[in-house]
Amino acid sequence: MKTKTVRAVNALASRWAGHATADGTGTVFTAAGVWPLLALLADGAAGPARNELEEALGIPADAAAEAARELLTALDGVRGLRSASGLWARRDLALEPAWSDRLPAGTRGTLTGDEDTDRKALDAWAAERTDGLIGHMPVTVGEEARFVLASALTLRTRWIQPFHAWTTEVDEGPWAGRTVQGLSRSTPLLDRVRVARAPGGPVTLLEVVGDGGVDVHLVLGEPQAPPGRTLQAGIAAVTRAIPSTGASLLPEGNPGPGLRIAGVLSDRREHRLGIDTVAFEVEADHDLLDSAGLFGLESARDARSGHFPGISGEPLAVGSARQSAVARFHSEGFEAAAVTAIGAVGAGAMPRLRYRVRHANVAFHRPFGFLAVHRTSRLVLAAGWVADPLPYEETDHEAEEAEAWAKLDAEERG
Repeated sequence: MKTKTVRAVNALASRWAGHATADGTGTVFTAAGVWPLLALLADGAAGPARNELEEALGIPADAAAEAARELLTALDGVRGLRSASGLWARRDLALEPAWSDRLPAGTRGTLTGDEDTDRKALDAWAAERTDGLIGHMPVTVGEEARFVLASALTLRTRWIQPFHAWTTEVDEGPWAGRTVQGLSRSTPLLDRVRVARAPGGPVTLLEVVGDGGVDVHLVLGEPQAPPGRTLQAGIAAVTRAIPSTGASLLPEGNPGPGLRIAGVLSDRREHRLGIDTVAFEVEADHDLLDSAGLFGLESARDARSGHFPGISGEPLAVGSARQSAVARFHSEGFEAAAVTAIGAVGAGAMPRLRYRVRHANVAFHRPFGFLAVHRTSRLVLAAGWVADPLPYEETDHEAEEAEAWAKLDAEERG
């Protein structure tokens, strides 16, 4: 992926974070799904709409279509990530060949003008391209619709080191007293957790490594820090726009939100990082026109005149722009086991505690952010905020996940 494009998409994600998390509720969004569509619109736009789209994109409109094609192609090459695009146009809408020829490879369909017929076709496409995670196309269709431009991204990754799942009661913060699906594990790799000093305050970041090219970073800010500011600091840290320090170099005590580090005596040489977090599931529907200026669509939404002469000779404006998204975080599959052990030690003998080592513990037991990041390019593929953990009575998604992985493996072999 080109560095300039990655930076442009991440910049949009950072700006969007401030809007999407303003009310503090759980949410998920992906700038990587919106940015290429804005780029394709910019390629055919003129006047103020073109200027606004250029500003939102962070690149010239003349280069936007090529950048969109390259980005979607690169995304489809990431293991565990599927990307798709589609265009549906009314039969009587004459598209400019110079624009349509530059579209990324993808679905081409026809809008009939019948809302039920078009809705079924578009919803089926969304469900098929996301393995059923999203069952509808978040766009208005009907007699007035002239064309629909869409993208779909589906990301699945399995942890290199699974979590231990258990039922636990949170004893701190806004979740105190709630019984939730807890996740825990430990590792000798202290620097999986880092602390960044952002202008709005420190944030603690935990890197959870996936088995493909994508990792998930959990981001915890100070208790009173606004969610948007916490996510923006997290994006800056994972994209290396601001420095962060690993736990191996941090001072003992509480050097970051939710993080404790202490020197302890041990009979083993290795340091340990203990991790406690919660399973979560978030979903959201975003109306991009509610923040039209953020996405460069303020002028483009004005239906009093046309804004896309490069797309069609027919005057066109943006009538709707939405995104539906879902994210789930849980341990890998389901495993059950029982171990019965009787231990005995020699009376009067204690192990020699010869080594002084560092033990760190990080806990995500209050609202926090998350970022799915392509490891090589540092492109933020999805971001969101966890306002509520999954309660213990909810089941996990092992059957659905197993089916999706089987389908993905079959596609890779084919």
